[in-house]
Amino acid sequence: MILSPQRLALPAWRVLPNRIATFCLVELRRIRHDRTELYMRAIQPILWMVIYGETFNHAGLFAKLHVLPKGVSYLQYLAPGIMAQSALFIAIFYGIQIIWERDAGMLTKLLATPSPRVAIITGKAFAAGIRGFSQVVVILSLSAILRVGLDWNPLRMLGAAVVVVLAAAFFSCLSMVLAGVVVQRDRLMGIGQAITMPLFFASTALYPAKIMPDWIAWLPRVNPLTYEVDALRGLLLNTPTNYVLDIGVLVGCLVVGIVTAAALLGRLARG
Repeated sequence: MILSPQRLALPAWRVLPNRIATFCLVELRRIRHDRTELYMRAIQPILWMVIYGETFNHAGLFAKLHVLPKGVSYLQYLAPGIMAQSALFIAIFYGIQIIWERDAGMLTKLLATPSPRVAIITGKAFAAGIRGFSQVVVILSLSAILRVGLDWNPLRMLGAAVVVVLAAAFFSCLSMVLAGVVVQRDRLMGIGQAITMPLFFASTALYPAKIMPDWIAWLPRVNPLTYEVDALRGLLLNTPTNYVLDIGVLVGCLVVGIVTAAALLGRLARG
């Protein structure tokens, strides 16, 4: 009995996860050949924790203002914020890589395959998320060395890793969306640098929103990085937070980012 191609074809719900995993593995194999980026990216969170964190922790400024959660030192408060920030800095420039693939002709070949564009974007997004996971390892290791009082429950640390991967995947999608809009590498570099610091400083990564002036205190509420940081603090410091809201915002942003980036992929390929 000869089966027709239609009968041999697998349903989309079975094909999509396999394609996503394949593209994710292809992206991650690049790390095996060149780990320099991961080593260099580890420098920044170390500087934030060791110099900035230790200085403000020693000064006791935030403790004097009584704005931190009860029993939480500033170094404890900072660690989840720097974890989120480090993953953000890795993911936000991920669109440059897809522009490089376009220039090398690789993106056109990818789009010529029967793989859905959503699978291509999702695979790349979660590869960026796993790269962001490397920063979780760096911050947790550094926190252990500095004797920062985090909750070392393995399930909570696993939850923190999942949160970072989700958020980094979204920010990489945001970068790929920008790549599809601006098309050019130098423009994307400029925009990425322009939005990274506002995302960081207009969140609760460094300080509570309650110390912000009223006219900018609304910014953390519309910043996805804030919800990532809140979830991380809840997991690692046991501070009160709404996990449903935090994870819901991150997942919602990721879905919108994937769909939008996939829609712009053809425009990016045309250059």
